[in-house]
Amino acid sequence: AATVAAIFMVEWKKEAQGKHRIYEGLWMTCSGSERTTCESHKSVLKLPGEVQVTRSVMVVSLFLSAVALIVSTVGMKCTRLMDSMPESKAKVAVTGGMLFLISGFLTIIITSWYVSKIVEIYHNSHRLQTREFGNAVFVSLGGGFFSVVGGAFLSCRR
Repeated sequence: AATVAAIFMVEWKKEAQGKHRIYEGLWMTCSGSERTTCESHKSVLKLPGEVQVTRSVMVVSLFLSAVALIVSTVGMKCTRLMDSMPESKAKVAVTGGMLFLISGFLTIIITSWYVSKIVEIYHNSHRLQTREFGNAVFVSLGGGFFSVVGGAFLSCRR
């Protein structure tokens, strides 16, 4: 759930120019001082590389999490599916756990890479403009961490 929220949050990157604030997300940009207006990114080709790559990998991670959820549900002891094949059912649960692990690590890696790009931009920019990462980065890292932990628990043989 945290990964889904992070993907759609606008605060991946924030920039302050006096009282004027600009928030950049993976799908839209918002700006304003007292009143904030948001605008969807019009062209994928005009987006910075770090936004394009992060957007793509986060969508792949979300897809893997959805598949992991379905696979894990089938493999859980509390479901009736595959009751006649307990060994196969356990392997299905482990497979779901591995998918959650991969999804979580993808989220953590791409978010960390995105943060490194923001830090690089910050160090190369003028001090009048301060760019920094926003709350979506923390939500994304938290979601990735919990996916890894959940995947590790599911991957343990019972």
